[in-house]
Amino acid sequence: MNSLETMGKLLLIIGGAMIVLGGLLWLASKVSFLGHLPGDIRIEKPGFTCMVPLTSSILISILLTIVLNIIVRLINR
Repeated sequence: MNSLETMGKLLLIIGGAMIVLGGLLWLASKVSFLGHLPGDIRIEKPGFTCMVPLTSSILISILLTIVLNIIVRLINR
């Protein structure tokens, strides 16, 4: 296979993955409770805001682990 053809396919796959990821992030911003759960740290001072979404990150990690495990199990049938 030609190396330019391979590189073109790889760029298309990466671009598609970035579009999907961007769409998911855009939809996630519409979810109002992310970043406001108990355990999410928010420090606000005049001219300074720092957010550390610990609980939200753990929740997203657990959900992604479950979804990816289901996808892998379905693919390996």
